[in-house]
Amino acid sequence: MKIQAKYLLALLSLVASCIFLAVVFFPDKNLHLIACNVGQGDAILAFYGSTQVLIDGGPGTKVLDCLSSHLPFWDRKIELVLLTHPQADHFMGLIEVFKRYRVDYFLANGLDSSSPEYQVLKNLVGGGQTKVINPTTGMVIGNSLMHLDIIYPTKKFIAENSKKKVDNVLGAYTSNKDANDFSIVAILSLKEFDALLTGDIGPAVIDEIISTGKVKPVEYIKIPHHGSKNGLTPELLEIAQPKVAIISVGKNQWGHPHEEILSILRNKKIKILRTDEIGDIEVVSDGKNWWVKE
Repeated sequence: MKIQAKYLLALLSLVASCIFLAVVFFPDKNLHLIACNVGQGDAILAFYGSTQVLIDGGPGTKVLDCLSSHLPFWDRKIELVLLTHPQADHFMGLIEVFKRYRVDYFLANGLDSSSPEYQVLKNLVGGGQTKVINPTTGMVIGNSLMHLDIIYPTKKFIAENSKKKVDNVLGAYTSNKDANDFSIVAILSLKEFDALLTGDIGPAVIDEIISTGKVKPVEYIKIPHHGSKNGLTPELLEIAQPKVAIISVGKNQWGHPHEEILSILRNKKIKILRTDEIGDIEVVSDGKNWWVKE
């Protein structure tokens, strides 16, 4: 009888644990936007209900800690991964993501990289069932509630700065231009809430991005290029009019985030949140209101 009671107690404890985990990870009706603390790099996890989007993967494996902290441990599928551009501080972490998770769609521009690690990522993506999409201005990806509006790059920019031969593959072309200038820029929206995701764009292409007419007032902006003075411009900020600015940054030799950028944001009274100071930064929205989760 004592043995039976022992096993019954263990069973009840297991059931209670499962119920607790189900409650903790049960999807609510809000959009969760998490800037993952991956050091000097970018990785943003967004999820709404059971739909998950990962934008970039950071320079190492810290993105896995972020995913395991915010997604159910049994969920090994990510609906969409977006790589803004093929530089190591954005794509390295995606190697392990593709090893451990099934990914339905991979959005990435066709710009190639000579990095051996990028070739590893290309092989992982090509060896699976992931569908590759090279997005350009005007594409809308998602549904009527949560969706991504692709603002940049334009077809014109790609045509003028590459020798592109095929669509919807990785590494279709090379270019003499800075890889940052090819960064995919998108607005992630849920109803009335909008987040501007900027990769590592800089002044060289921001005027062209503005000229698309697709930049609009948003609540949230991911500050370009980790707060480099060669990233955000007052002109972009004037149009976007964000309420909160996220800077994904770690210890670095370049002085990111630059004081010039911080001053621009302070002068506009925009709330500044930094991963090197806070860790993972989670912004939540019900589609109308938004708040920072403590």
